[in-house]
Amino acid sequence: MPLVAAAVCPHPPLIVPELAGAAAPELDDLRAAADAAVARLLAAGPEAVLLVGGGPETVRFAAADSGSLRGFGLDRPVRLWQTSCSGAERLPLSLTIGAWLLNRSGTTLPRLARSVAHDATPAECVAFGASLIADDDPPVALLVLGDGSACRGVKAPGYDDPRAAAYDEGVAAALAGADADALLGLDPGLSAELRVAGRAPWQVLAGAARAAGGDWCGELSYHRAPYGVAYLVANWERS
Repeated sequence: MPLVAAAVCPHPPLIVPELAGAAAPELDDLRAAADAAVARLLAAGPEAVLLVGGGPETVRFAAADSGSLRGFGLDRPVRLWQTSCSGAERLPLSLTIGAWLLNRSGTTLPRLARSVAHDATPAECVAFGASLIADDDPPVALLVLGDGSACRGVKAPGYDDPRAAAYDEGVAAALAGADADALLGLDPGLSAELRVAGRAPWQVLAGAARAAGGDWCGELSYHRAPYGVAYLVANWERS
């Protein structure tokens, strides 16, 4: 699938207003940034959108599969694309939020989804990213889902870790500069210690961009840690 563009978004459940309740306005700016990133992705003219996010294992999902937010208090499935009785609620949280963002955009483009194992090695991520790119398939855009560190302060899910801010700044710089090498340099061990959910998906993006070839430019539109978790939104486009 020739790669025409990519967008990176986080996947906190609270980005869904119905789950956030009275606190929903606290993430209005994140929703706006994610909506704008998806709109920019679709404006690149893909014929399909491929979602990539972390999960317990590396899995290829069917177009009729869906995700669920029941575990977070919302009793409603989130479809990936097609509605079919053959589908199942199989999507991990990352892809469920990705599907929600695409559905929110109103696009009717076909969607595909792949999860990459949280503990996949950088080499495995590069190979996985490269496998997504084939010249004889229609143009595709990648929507990559992943959170940064979860250790930004004493109220963070992973408590406070003084290494977290520098790690997230490095990721932000790599996404802003479309720097595949920097993303591939992220250490899996440190990423796990900082409870980073985006390391493997970001490295899949790096592998896909490398395989696609050419020059890429990036733009970072959001980088904050409102609940002690780093959320980053970015777009990659061909130069």
